This record gives sequence, structure tokens and C-alpha cells, in this order.
Amino acid sequence: MGSHGAVASYALGEDVWEAVRLDWRTAPVDERLRATLGFLEKLTLRPTELTRGDAVAVLSTGVSEQALVDAIHVAALFNMIDRLADALGWDVPSDEAFSGRAQAMLESGYALATAEG
Repeated sequence: MGSHGAVASYALGEDVWEAVRLDWRTAPVDERLRATLGFLEKLTLRPTELTRGDAVAVLSTGVSEQALVDAIHVAALFNMIDRLADALGWDVPSDEAFSGRAQAMLESGYALATAEG
């Protein structure tokens, strides 16, 4: 499941999270989340195909620009850490360990601190 899966399961409920994990396109989620997930999938799997139009499409569903930026940061950091862990053979905590931290991770958020903040 991983840390983000634990947070998603806590925030969405296990049934909805499982549906998202299996296929975000058909999961019972808000259109804003569905659009964001599609954007993040393209960012991760086909970044050279990503255009400003993809961002505009997500924003047109009601996602704020800051929410999309935050989602991009989370995805980029996750992708980087995942690749480092694979390359260097880092140990990954158990699903139980991630689940135990899900509430705190959700409450503290994923926003990156700025020089002003």
C-alpha cells in the first residue's frame, strides 16, 4: 500500500481506496479527484506528452491551482523516492507501519514549506 495508499485509505475509506487502486477511472470519486489522478498518471508515465492544456482541463473541474501544484509535488517526490529506493535497495516499512501514521500524515499535509512559511 505504501504511505500514500495508507493516507488515501484513511481519507477516502478502504472501499473507495481499493476501487481507486484497482482503476481510478471507474472508482466512485469526485470528478476533481479523477481529473487530478489522470493528470498525475500522465505526468508519471508519459511526461513528454503533458501540456498546459492538461493542467487547464484539471483546473476546469474546480481543482485550485494550489491543489494541483501540491499534487504535482507529492507525485514528483514519490516518484523520485521510489526510484531511489529501487536503485539502492532501501527497506520499505510494512503496510501496518504506514497505516499507523496515516492520520498524522493526513493532518500535517503534504504542502512543502516555503521560505516565508
